[in-house]
Amino acid sequence: MVEAEISIEVPFHDVDMMQVAWHGHYARYLELARCALLDSIDYNYPQMEASGYAWPVIDMRIRYAQPLRFQQVVRVRARLVEWENRLKIDYLIEDQASGRRLTRAYTVQVAVEISNGEMLFASPAALTDRLGVSG
Repeated sequence: MVEAEISIEVPFHDVDMMQVAWHGHYARYLELARCALLDSIDYNYPQMEASGYAWPVIDMRIRYAQPLRFQQVVRVRARLVEWENRLKIDYLIEDQASGRRLTRAYTVQVAVEISNGEMLFASPAALTDRLGVSG
């Protein structure tokens, strides 16, 4: 199972007047963890483009269980759970000090050939080779 983890201290510019992180910033936190995961298999966005594929996000779900607060240090874990026909990545945001679950989320991405804009119905070898599951 491919996974990655990052830590983030919620910055002042991400919070509202109640010192709670605005919900829209969560997508950025997930993206940072997703990039760490993709780096771990050497298939981040530059490698995707070089392989001839774009991987747009086509679905994102976020379940806000507890708010993130100013200066709170959180751990964002990203785990690849599907790769055969699409990339599905599950996320967990936890308070780093207590381990308390704050947020769950997932994203779904699909491979699109850059040359013609067509979506693939199976993940290309450019991804599966890096995962060691070709074949």
